[in-house]
Amino acid sequence: MKKYPKPRSLRFRLMLSFLLFAGSLMLLLWTLQVLFLQNYYEAMKTREVIQAADSIVQEYGDLDLSKLQEFSYKTDMYIHLETEGGLLIYTTSDTSPRPSTFASVSDLAQIRTLLEASPGGSVSYTVQTRHGIDTLVYGRLIHDSNLGKVYLSIFAPLSPVESTIEILRDQLIIVTFISLAVAFLIAFVLSTRLSDPLTRITRTAGQLAKGKYGVTFEGSGYSEVAQLADTLTHTSRELARTDELKKDLLANVSHDLRTPLTMIKSYAEMVRDLSGNNPVKREEHLNVIIDEADRLNLLVSDLLTLSKMQSGNTALEWGSFDLKEAAVSALRPFELLQEQDGFRISLETEGEDFTVWGDYGRIRQVLSNLLTNAVRYSGDNKAVTLRLCSDANGVRCEVQDRGIGIPTEELSHIWERYYRASSQSGRASGGSGLGLAITKEIFVLHGASYGAESTVGQGSTFWFSLKHKG
Repeated sequence: MKKYPKPRSLRFRLMLSFLLFAGSLMLLLWTLQVLFLQNYYEAMKTREVIQAADSIVQEYGDLDLSKLQEFSYKTDMYIHLETEGGLLIYTTSDTSPRPSTFASVSDLAQIRTLLEASPGGSVSYTVQTRHGIDTLVYGRLIHDSNLGKVYLSIFAPLSPVESTIEILRDQLIIVTFISLAVAFLIAFVLSTRLSDPLTRITRTAGQLAKGKYGVTFEGSGYSEVAQLADTLTHTSRELARTDELKKDLLANVSHDLRTPLTMIKSYAEMVRDLSGNNPVKREEHLNVIIDEADRLNLLVSDLLTLSKMQSGNTALEWGSFDLKEAAVSALRPFELLQEQDGFRISLETEGEDFTVWGDYGRIRQVLSNLLTNAVRYSGDNKAVTLRLCSDANGVRCEVQDRGIGIPTEELSHIWERYYRASSQSGRASGGSGLGLAITKEIFVLHGASYGAESTVGQGSTFWFSLKHKG
């Protein structure tokens, strides 16, 4: 069996995938929380300042200075409103407990200059105050119908994020190690639960490859693995069954063909050495050879038929046919026995509709096998009855003889190949010993109900039932 390197194993690749996934998430988290935190913070602060400016401009006509003062304290922004002529409309109070020295006169003048030059009527930039505080500066030009141009200036301090980044970096180091450890643990558990059943299946499949059929594949953990194991187990059993059929066929060929071949060889040698010049003896010996050849031909034919059926390679020719007509056809070859040997073979019917669904040729073969078996073991009574009973569900067929019978404890074995009841052991069968085994396989292929009833010394009844429609 070919050996594959460890890096190609399911466990290795699954664990590597989990670790790469966790590592990618940690890399993304580090990038967003550490490298770009300053940029995100400034962008967020800029949006807050612009939203505050939009709100002031929108409510400028009905501006409530007390609310503006409260808003300034709450958002930690320094707000300044003055006209083009220098008239102060509003400025955040210097008496506030928070620092209000974000802006200077030069800053206000610079904002005014930039607003005059800006085509959009707004400016935004970052400066560092004289106290060393980074501050976001935003200016907006407002047109007042009475006062003319009004300059809105907003100063928002930018808190230093270096210390925050340091804290996040320390936390992310811990989170990264924990995440990778958890990812490794989860990957190990999942890969073990998935790869172990596959490893066991592979090991069992190795036994199957060595010819150890009938092994059971164990699958657990996931339904797909269990389904694979069940499928392989079924395949293994089918291979075992096929192998057993092959062995049986070889055993049957070697054992069952040896007897007629030995007889043919022996009588051929007798014709050559002893009876070649004696017409009477020669004719007798040649008849034995012919009979054994016919028996050999029947045995080979039945062996092939049974093996083909048991291997599942027999396709039925389904159709609707009259079972009574098939029964009449099966009885014709036995007319000579009635004329020459005194057998009484009759057909009895009950009902009107004898139409059934099945393979006409195979059911005709069943009837012939059952009639042959009944004639062979009918005893001195020589009476055989083929009975058809039709009802709403289907047709029941019975073949009854009044011969030597079969012990009750042996009825379950009569469908086995070469089995002969103890009550019949002293009688020559004259057949291949496969007739009832073939009959059983035909019943199974049709899904028919079948069985046998017998009493020693009173005879046997073999029966089966077929449905009207498929």
